[in-house]
Amino acid sequence: MKNILKSFAIVGISAVVFTSCSDFLDQTSPSEMTGEAVFNSTTYTQQALNKVYAGLTKDETYVQSIPIHFGMNSDIELVDGLGATNSNSNNERGICNYNPQLGWSKLNNNWKGMYEAIENANIVIEGITGSALIAEGNTSRNKMLMFKGEALTLRAMLYLDLIRTYGDVPMKFETTNTDGSNIYLGKTDRDIIMDRLITDLEEAIEYLPWAGTSGYTTEKMTKGFAHGLLARIAMTYAGYSIRESSKSSYENMPNCDATYPTQRPGTEKRNELYTLAVKHLDAIIASGYHKLNPSYENEWYLLNQLTLDQTYQENLYEVAHGVSFSGEMGYTIGIRINGKTTYYGAKGNSSGKVKVTAPFFWSFDKNDQRRDLTFANFDIREGDNGNTVETMQGNAPFGIYLAKWDPRKMTDKWLNAARASADKVATGINNVIMRYADVLLLYAEALNALDRTPEAITELNRTRTRSGENPFYASDFVSSDEILDAILEERQKEFVGEGKRWFDLVRCNRWQEVMEPINGMNDERKVLFPIHRDHINQNLNLKQNPGY
Repeated sequence: MKNILKSFAIVGISAVVFTSCSDFLDQTSPSEMTGEAVFNSTTYTQQALNKVYAGLTKDETYVQSIPIHFGMNSDIELVDGLGATNSNSNNERGICNYNPQLGWSKLNNNWKGMYEAIENANIVIEGITGSALIAEGNTSRNKMLMFKGEALTLRAMLYLDLIRTYGDVPMKFETTNTDGSNIYLGKTDRDIIMDRLITDLEEAIEYLPWAGTSGYTTEKMTKGFAHGLLARIAMTYAGYSIRESSKSSYENMPNCDATYPTQRPGTEKRNELYTLAVKHLDAIIASGYHKLNPSYENEWYLLNQLTLDQTYQENLYEVAHGVSFSGEMGYTIGIRINGKTTYYGAKGNSSGKVKVTAPFFWSFDKNDQRRDLTFANFDIREGDNGNTVETMQGNAPFGIYLAKWDPRKMTDKWLNAARASADKVATGINNVIMRYADVLLLYAEALNALDRTPEAITELNRTRTRSGENPFYASDFVSSDEILDAILEERQKEFVGEGKRWFDLVRCNRWQEVMEPINGMNDERKVLFPIHRDHINQNLNLKQNPGY
């Protein structure tokens, strides 16, 4: 279990003081500790902040919903449940296949879990802002401001993922009033929210240390991730999304739906956002604190081994998990253990619901080191003599497993826990939110949008050459659109299974184009709308109720 998990247990001050449920507002804390007392202690402030991090380790937030349910069905990834009788709209397969049953509890649980974490972040931000410890000259000032920077960045990450999933959402940047008067809020235009997030992150960057300094690892919010998150928000803002209604000065996607138009900001605003993204990505690259691990294989081996890469720090931020505590990577997504085995235990501990497609496999160059680290056309089973065997899949064009998360490379701690249990055992593998490769490819995309073509190609080539593929040259392209296509192709090869492809396609208006051939192969995988279509927003009145 990672160090950050060791401090997730919050002392009694959080049991009531930090709750946002109206049912508990009239209760008093057994410790009788007021919010003022909490935020005049660096120890208690850190414990309050740890509660925000703990909110990321739930199935409904960054264990299942965000990394798997909402971003894992595209032209290269899919979740099983194909066929007219297998849509499974009342479980995870339904949400992954754009067909959730209205009222499905886990969709509402995600909404509540995200807003609960936001509420806890609001408590920390307000508490620190009003604390005497941040006064000029106080010896605790810098530490308290670092905590505030972490809370601001956590809140920004949570809000961005809400926006990318649901569209316009309630904007709540203050703690809940004791009379409940600010619980039921209407939706706010996502651009207004993203403008606020950008401002917050500009403040947070000033407070946060770089990873590897001040005792901060890549399991905490750091300066590098705040820069990268700000750039990701700017790129999302500049891209296409389905709107609640048409916005003046915005550009429509050709032939888009008139009721819910797909739009992006006008040229001047987009250039402003791309310039902002370049500025913050530049800061990460120039800092030298984050680099590509020269070995793609080693980076994934370290993740399976629950070991932070403290040499290159390629991962700018990872949600910390712990064996038997949390972690879905390696279970729902990864090489499948098919049934009980002597070696891996009675449960099997790997369902392998997430698959990748055979056409995508064949798109890789044979020299691309990522290919054999990404695809597994076999599962692991019990052999005749109690050993395990790797059994090749048959004709399964939609049934190849993802090999990035590999039980053969996992820790003895997980293996021993799996052997000792008849139930599912959480892998403890961290969920990586941003890698340095993402920084480089977002950088290439923003540079290309600003017509800085030679620089864009240079950044594109950095991940290509790491993988063993040949670099691109300017002569390979005739337009910036072709360069964008090459960047998106590189992103799909680099990040398959990491929950980015769906959002890339939507942002760059490539969704319909790339999905039409897939839909032609299987009518049951028809594209409807992104998850934030109106009828899903009506689930338990999500339009107006943060619902925590």
